[in-house]
Amino acid sequence: MSLYQYVKKNKMLTAVIAAYLVVTVLSPDKALASAKNSIYYLKEMLTVMPIIFVLTSLIETWIPRQIIIENLGDKSGAKGVVLSFALGSLSAGPIYAAFPICKALLAKGASVLNIVIILSSWAVIKVPMLINEVKFLGFNYMLVRWLLTTVSILLIAAATSLILKGSIPQRSSDASSGPIKVLSEYCISCGLCVDACSKYFTVQNGKVTLTSAPPAAADLANIKEIAEKCPAQAIILQDAT
Repeated sequence: MSLYQYVKKNKMLTAVIAAYLVVTVLSPDKALASAKNSIYYLKEMLTVMPIIFVLTSLIETWIPRQIIIENLGDKSGAKGVVLSFALGSLSAGPIYAAFPICKALLAKGASVLNIVIILSSWAVIKVPMLINEVKFLGFNYMLVRWLLTTVSILLIAAATSLILKGSIPQRSSDASSGPIKVLSEYCISCGLCVDACSKYFTVQNGKVTLTSAPPAAADLANIKEIAEKCPAQAIILQDAT
């Protein structure tokens, strides 16, 4: 990869490095203080992010997509809103820890509205923060601030959902054969489907795809069972959805 390609691919990192260089030339003392702060936050991230990546992997691997859609999807209604507020409010850790988790939820079918609620709740109405708010500023202050913030989050979430409607990519299928679809971007290459039915499933570039043979009607029951056992819910039987 050439230097130009690296810079183009990592614009934000390049901009930060350039800013540090400029500050170092103009004010070495401020550059040193900035470097110390950056090291502190990097240490914090190295402590928090491994746990977050484990949680993200668990979401992607073990929670079926249908569960996410039913509880946090576009049609989850009031249940999804309440659950999103609960997830954000009961969370722990800094706000940047929420981004990979929310990305995994969004990819599994969570709505933009509920993702905004989770992020906003995580940032400004977490339970530990509310407890400290009562301690230092009083219960009445906390309650009024919480109510107004909650209303604001709902309005912002609704507006964001309307603005971004249709712009969030949906799950696409890289392979299709008759009633079967394989959503390869969610395949974790466990190989269960290939072991169970190599007649219709094969591996290409580390991801499961379909063979060219259309499924026989007699095999659909077996394929349905394989789809149900897929840990990433990456196999869809269209006539069963």
